[in-house]
Amino acid sequence: MRIDDEQNRDKPGAQGFRFAIVASLWNDSLVSRLIDGALAALKESAAADDAVEVFRVPGSFEIPLCALKAAESGRFAAVICLGVIIRGDTPHFDYVAGETARGISQASLKTGVPVLFGVITADNVDQANARAQTRQDNKGYEAALAAV
Repeated sequence: MRIDDEQNRDKPGAQGFRFAIVASLWNDSLVSRLIDGALAALKESAAADDAVEVFRVPGSFEIPLCALKAAESGRFAAVICLGVIIRGDTPHFDYVAGETARGISQASLKTGVPVLFGVITADNVDQANARAQTRQDNKGYEAALAAV
């Protein structure tokens, strides 16, 4: 049972704020759904169409640097980071997931700008797909609401 449905929370407004979305190109069929979810949440929160900029990077490992640059620019109230990292047969997953999380956190700590973690880390495609659905079942949507 979720307690964060529409009738149980006030929706903050995004009017007057600018947002950056930094999203990975890797696993694009899933990441594109996260971007769509984030854009929907920002629109529902009354963000202006021209108040959101989307930056695409090759993979999740590159998200933190782009997020840091966006946060340092002073142009955005928050930076929303989106990606999908799926475990494989090697330790590569652990390195990419760990460094992505650490870098996103460091970007926020260094700049004082909220940098939101909307990166799915999953053991398989089915788990990732379940977190890239609609509204509350979409980590992009959730990250954007948290940004607002």
